[in-house]
Order: sequence, then C-alpha cells, then structure tokens
Amino acid sequence: MTKMRTRYLGDLRTEITHLDSGAKIITDAPKDNNGKGESFSPTDLIASALGSCMLTIMGIACETHNFDIVGTRLEIEKLMDSDPRKVKEIIIDFYFPANKTYTDKQKKIIDHIINTCPVRLSIHPDIIKNIRCHY
Repeated sequence: MTKMRTRYLGDLRTEITHLDSGAKIITDAPKDNNGKGESFSPTDLIASALGSCMLTIMGIACETHNFDIVGTRLEIEKLMDSDPRKVKEIIIDFYFPANKTYTDKQKKIIDHIINTCPVRLSIHPDIIKNIRCHY
C-alpha cells in the first residue's frame, strides 16, 4: 500500500510527499484558473500519470518479451471543459526511437498495454483518450 501526504502551501499550491521515498511534487493552479501555472496542476498530473503508466507497463512487457523501448518519448496534451471544469480529453503521442524496428507482435503488445494500463482503466470513460504511436 502506497501512502502520500499533501499539504496546502497557500497561493493555490500544494506539496505532495511520497512517504516511502520522500519524493515531492509541487502543484500549482493553472493560469486559467487563478493560479500562476508555475508547476503541474492536479489535472496535469492525471494526464502525465496516464503516459507514465503506459511507459512503465511497456517497460515490464519489454523485459518479458525481450524488446526495448529505451528512448521512447511522449508528448501529452490535456484539454479542459469549462462547465463543469474537468478534463475533457487527453492526447498522447508516442515517439518510438527511429533506429529501432518493432515487429507486428511487439506493436500488438504495445497496443494492448495502451488500452489496459491501470491508470487508463481508472480514468472516467467520458474522458477522451486519443493515443497515437509513431514508430
């Protein structure tokens, strides 16, 4: 069981501490919601968690199936609805290293992970998840 502690710092900022490791994340309200936008917003963390989860599970699959995604990068965009204010869509572009070739089987494994990672399964189904792979 993982535990975190969050403290409100004032000025629409929080500090989240991962209690096992002591790692910290600062959140800040976005500029379009009365904040300074100087750090991740809480909804940015949702979109970032989705991409990080997919890459992490891919890393596990790579160890099992003997292929490599080292150097893969993501570009993540989060779109908001205004009434009520909530995440409307998460767009993730995967850019796999140009010097690597993936088989059809490996691409199927990657697609399966994209559709079944724990964060994706935890995000409300009304949030559009637009995921594109660039091999």
